[in-house]
Amino acid sequence: MRTLCLAATLCAAARAAAQEAAATPAPPAPPPPLSVQRAAGPITVDGLLDDPGWQGAAAIDRFYETQPGDNLEPPVGTVAWVAYDEGYFYIAVKCLDPDPGRIRAPFVERDNVLGTDDNVAIFLDTRNDRRSAVELRVNPRGIQGDAVFSDANFSEDFSPDFYYDSAARITAEGWQAELRVPFSTLRYPSADPQDWGIRIWRNYPREFRYAIYSTPEPRGSNCYVCHLATLTGLRGLPTASSLLFVPYATGQHVAEASAAGEPLGDGEGEADAGLDLKWTPSAESALDLTVNPDFSQVEADVAQIATNERFALFYPEKRPFFLEGVDLFATPIQAVYSRTITSPRGGLRLTGKRGRSSYTGLVSHDRGGGLVVLPGPLSSGFAAQDYESWVGIGRVRHDLGRSFVGVVATGRVIDGGGHNWVAGPDFQWRSARDRITGQLLWGDTRTPVRPDLAAEWDGRYLGGHALSLDWDHDTRTWSYGAEYRDFGDGFRDDQGFVPQVGYRQGEAEAGYSFWPEGFLRLVRPYGQVEYAVDREGELVAQRVFPGVFIQGGKNLALEANLEFERAPAGGRNLSSTQLSYFLQLDPSRAIPRVVVQGFVGEDIDVEGGRVGTGASVQVTASIRPDPHLTFDLVAARRWLDVPTAGGPKARLFTADVQRLKATWSFNARAFLRLIGQYLNTENDPSLYPFPVAAREAGFSGSALFSYRLNWQTALFVGYGDERGLDEAEDLRRVQRSFFVKLSYAIQR
Repeated sequence: MRTLCLAATLCAAARAAAQEAAATPAPPAPPPPLSVQRAAGPITVDGLLDDPGWQGAAAIDRFYETQPGDNLEPPVGTVAWVAYDEGYFYIAVKCLDPDPGRIRAPFVERDNVLGTDDNVAIFLDTRNDRRSAVELRVNPRGIQGDAVFSDANFSEDFSPDFYYDSAARITAEGWQAELRVPFSTLRYPSADPQDWGIRIWRNYPREFRYAIYSTPEPRGSNCYVCHLATLTGLRGLPTASSLLFVPYATGQHVAEASAAGEPLGDGEGEADAGLDLKWTPSAESALDLTVNPDFSQVEADVAQIATNERFALFYPEKRPFFLEGVDLFATPIQAVYSRTITSPRGGLRLTGKRGRSSYTGLVSHDRGGGLVVLPGPLSSGFAAQDYESWVGIGRVRHDLGRSFVGVVATGRVIDGGGHNWVAGPDFQWRSARDRITGQLLWGDTRTPVRPDLAAEWDGRYLGGHALSLDWDHDTRTWSYGAEYRDFGDGFRDDQGFVPQVGYRQGEAEAGYSFWPEGFLRLVRPYGQVEYAVDREGELVAQRVFPGVFIQGGKNLALEANLEFERAPAGGRNLSSTQLSYFLQLDPSRAIPRVVVQGFVGEDIDVEGGRVGTGASVQVTASIRPDPHLTFDLVAARRWLDVPTAGGPKARLFTADVQRLKATWSFNARAFLRLIGQYLNTENDPSLYPFPVAAREAGFSGSALFSYRLNWQTALFVGYGDERGLDEAEDLRRVQRSFFVKLSYAIQR
């Protein structure tokens, strides 16, 4: 019945959207192309804006409030200027403010220039294809944040880092910033003159989080980069090659105990060295070489509670070698997940664009380590990657107007026998309101002969397909769509992130947006239905989600939905109902953000095959008592009570994570960071169908000092402390480590 109701809603939405299209007012016309001139003189990046080079520079002085207003006159004035010379592209932005004392201008780490604080971002589409854009941010302290925005999946990826200089100053009128971007940082065609896309965004968080843009954007648009304005007149840009050479050296000393509570040994010291090299033979292409790269994570990955989860958890990539042209890997199926290359001995990569075709390819030798996901229809498992292998990844995308077609191919050849090959096409067709995206992959696998690591790793051959089709339709008020996914039992993608196979799934969603005035600015009720079966037609999951999403003042984001689920567990299909929730608020400069999320209600005990009652709650908060000092807190708890034979419900488990990160930023280049993280899970072994410890707990602490001249010339000095449970269930030290890293970028 719920499925039929949602289908009827989709049909009604289609009729209403057609009527709305005729009644929706047209947005303001986009600005005309802007001609940019060479700088009239030198420009010093100091945030003063009084250099001779800014005289006569092309000005961008028309801005629009796109949130919470609908392309309205902004509450504050903004002016930007652009210029260039033989080696650099320059941007200056002047942000007027009637009350400069309210400017949110903290000292933070690089890439922590967030929507909670004042900042500006420059989006540059240097290839002028409206597919993706380099995003360069700066806050009133001159601190940088950068990303790649991809229209293929509407994603903003902060993993890549770009070299550019920035400076900013707070003034009696507001604040202002200058950016200088080397042409060697950017990728652009060899044409002369050049046309680029550009858009300036100002984040102005006060009673509302105001989004102020240099180009208008209609509500319900299904693209972002397409709204960039055109920048013309770029002539004589450098085409000569450039070389970036980054050697590094690390040293560490690790002392470990044989068991928790036992004394630490003397430990062992280890020194290592390596290098990254980036050669751009032209502005259209880049060649990356890495030898014995240092991919160590100085900060622990974000804590996630994995108890009672069916499938593997995803962690983002942060290693520089894999991040050139990262937007090319944005495909419907996560066919490429570079963290599967755990410990590369070295690697070689070529990335570029020729005409309307973009490409990237890499090869690497992986020394192993880490875990391999073993996917299935109902859950995923893991096996140790205790072998070496050669890995290759290739991707080509060809643009067709606003649409594109592409192909991806990956392969892994395992030392000692075994392989995994994956290849197939993908596409996206886009109109003003609709977007259809699809991908078809075929996998051919021979597992390694390592039954000691996984039962299925006995040298068997596996083969199968993976199919994804998705349709989205967006208007000012209506949004709806449908998706179909079909994965064969034998499909494996050891270079991607595919934790579930052997199923067919269909889903549909419809929502309607109201745009009230006052504190609330968006109210969107919606409904979603999902239905999945395995290859034999047996139920995998059935879910129905009626919910509502709300936006308002102080950057309020509130979402709540009822989830009616039916899924197999313990040999039978079980039903559950729970309420999930998400609340975000940016209260003030002292408390930039608070997030509360979780669920309450029934939950399926995956291992025990029963329905219990429980909840999860996670509170995340940033507290900033001083512009130099930030506390980031995370407290999460999840629990489940299950029925017992002839008695009341009993607590199956309680899982907790507490994490505190304290950062003192001396200036834009140096900070000291302390992290403490405590994980604790308490189980009732009598309620589990297999042996389980009554308590599992651990503590990790770290201290890090960082000094960066730029994102690749840096010094890190760190200390780590790991603790685990001894026989008396007290936390005792199991490891102590010291760490130092020095890298230096040499650019020619």
